[in-house]
Amino acid sequence: MSNVRYRIRFVFLLIFIFSGLISTGFYFWKNNQIKSATHNNRNAFKREANSYNVSIKINNHAAGLKKYAMDNGFSANYCMMVDMHIASGKPRFFLYDLQQDTVLLSGLVTHGSGSDRGLDDLFFSNQPNSNCTSLGKYRIGKSYYGKFGLAYKLNGLDNTNSAAFKRFVVLHAHECVPAAAVYPQEICQSWGCPTVAPVFLSTISKYIDQSPKPILLEIYY
Repeated sequence: MSNVRYRIRFVFLLIFIFSGLISTGFYFWKNNQIKSATHNNRNAFKREANSYNVSIKINNHAAGLKKYAMDNGFSANYCMMVDMHIASGKPRFFLYDLQQDTVLLSGLVTHGSGSDRGLDDLFFSNQPNSNCTSLGKYRIGKSYYGKFGLAYKLNGLDNTNSAAFKRFVVLHAHECVPAAAVYPQEICQSWGCPTVAPVFLSTISKYIDQSPKPILLEIYY
């Protein structure tokens, strides 16, 4: 009889221990799931917030460019924008439809080697031989074929980029620029020209060439 009681107690003890292990395991598993979900939600929120902020900047600049275009004889159908605050490994060159208020195309684009000084913020300059990107509005001019193939002359329309034509700052392509995002890696740098991937230039060139009026490009930060 004592053996039976001992066995019953032993079985209950095992059940108790086993139940405790299951409860403890479930607690840690659930806790990890909550932490993981919270972490993912935070990352998703950051991505959405960043995307939202970029969209606001694009729309704000597009509204200004549309008014400038209508007042100064530029195309009111399309414009191009470069947000230099975005990492170079992400798309930051935007072809924008001013009539539909939407981004049609986006691609990678370089900044000038002189603008990258190893700091968190880029440095911008209008000075010759600075190899810097210049901020401001540009008139996309005539196409020509130079050392990098197809290119478009750029005329600076602001005090911050008035020397662009004299500095030979042009819109062109180079094989060093990837066709798709490579972030967190950075892409190559230029001597101040907004340089894109060959396939991207081939695509946006159709909009430039077919436009009856010159198209505006704005580089901002």
